[in-house]
Amino acid sequence: MHPGLAAGLVFGGCCSNVVFLELLVREFPGCGNLVTFAQFFFIAVEGFIFEANFGRKRPVIPIKYYFIMVAMFFTVSVVNNYALNLNISMPLHMIFRSGSLIANMALGIIILKKRYTVSKYASIALVSLGIFICTFMSAKQVSSTSSTSKEEEEESLSAFLWWLLGIAALTFALLMSARMGIFQETLYKKFGKHSKEALYYNHALPIPGFLLLAPDIYKQAVLFNQSELFQVPVLGLSLPIMWFYLIMNVITQYVCIRGVFILTTECTSLTVTLVVTLRKFVSLIFSILYFRNSFTAWHWVGTLLVFVGTLIYTEVWNSLGATLEQKGKADEKKQE
Repeated sequence: MHPGLAAGLVFGGCCSNVVFLELLVREFPGCGNLVTFAQFFFIAVEGFIFEANFGRKRPVIPIKYYFIMVAMFFTVSVVNNYALNLNISMPLHMIFRSGSLIANMALGIIILKKRYTVSKYASIALVSLGIFICTFMSAKQVSSTSSTSKEEEEESLSAFLWWLLGIAALTFALLMSARMGIFQETLYKKFGKHSKEALYYNHALPIPGFLLLAPDIYKQAVLFNQSELFQVPVLGLSLPIMWFYLIMNVITQYVCIRGVFILTTECTSLTVTLVVTLRKFVSLIFSILYFRNSFTAWHWVGTLLVFVGTLIYTEVWNSLGATLEQKGKADEKKQE
């Protein structure tokens, strides 16, 4: 597949996924577990058929390593989705998760004893400052509710405490995700890259774990059934609109993940990182403008710092400079 088409899948799938996720959590903020289960189940079934060949194909990487990876992956997915139920807005959620560079660098230094260039440290400083600004401004918005009674003051304090718990949950998920990335890196060095296989097992093995969340998943499913009916275009079928949003969220999530997988096989890691970063930026802007989320000038400053820092981290400027230099030399040769 052409890399441009793969990039189109990433932008189309991931950006659409954010839209349907926000439509879901705006109506039912506690539906994170149901959404996560639906995504995992769909990808697991697809992988069981096309990757595992109905269980007949043995994994290249020993299954015991996948169990460790899955424990991390399952925890990160559940915690990230549950954070939306703790007074965490979608823009802040996306910006905070952009701090994966910080967590990856920190754990890389501690665990893998890596050393980085000055530009890498500078980029991390920008990302850290951007996240701090956005987090601080969101904290002011949560805690600045005017109170006219003791009861309202207590509600405001309760909202702020839940927000702090949401920030703690996002921080934990960020560090756990970075640790999982390092674990995957060591596995790929030892056994080779098998991203599609890892995608299947990361989604199939956690399925039994959702039994622990069954009561909440069932509760949200009942609420979904009670939503207004929606007629699906072309098909002419009628179903509760929340189920339509969920189906579209699952499909777009699969398209997003598959697009990233194709990019990793067709392009360099620099290109993949740049595409994913730009996708996050487009998703963020769309979420703010379309859903009219509260976003101040300071939030924009923080967002700019986060994404400029990310671009510096990927060394896109050096790559662009090298490309222009090569083009200039080629033009000089043509003139000669």
